[in-house]
Amino acid sequence: RARHALDLAAAGRRVAVVSGGDAGVFGMASAVFEAVETGPAAWAALDIAVIPGVSAVLAAAARLGAPLGGDFCVISLSDNLKPWDVVVARLRLAAQAGFVIALYNARSNARPWQLGVAFAELRTVLTGDVPVAFARAVGRPDERMEITDLAHADPEHADMSTLVLIGCAMTRRIARTGAQDWLYTERRVNP
Repeated sequence: RARHALDLAAAGRRVAVVSGGDAGVFGMASAVFEAVETGPAAWAALDIAVIPGVSAVLAAAARLGAPLGGDFCVISLSDNLKPWDVVVARLRLAAQAGFVIALYNARSNARPWQLGVAFAELRTVLTGDVPVAFARAVGRPDERMEITDLAHADPEHADMSTLVLIGCAMTRRIARTGAQDWLYTERRVNP
């Protein structure tokens, strides 16, 4: 798709490559620039503008409260473009470093097992009471939010439209009567 769009642009056409969420976050912007780097030299002269969207991690965080109040990272569980052992190493290191972890591409029909393995790996580093949120289809009519903890997080509650957010030791859950609980992560880290 990216190469085709660049061919059209090089031929003088006005082209838009549309990506769900934010084009620059696990979206089509990287595919376009990867194609520019390896394609004809004329592509590097094209006027390309990446228009930011609302990323899934920011949309979900806004619905949940302030779970990204401290340091956080975003990791794709897809092993289509990187080996699974790299994904696991990144998960473990992020958890050890105390980051809140947002997982993109959590589960699909082609990759139904990765999220369960990711939770198992994270349970070896984090305590079971760390909050976990499943934020599905944020901003769409079929939006669904679920807050649980790492000990009880069920990978079956995610699909490709779900962002999974795993808190850290500094993430707090505020219980509310008659409304969804809030999550926030403390900004201050004590040594």
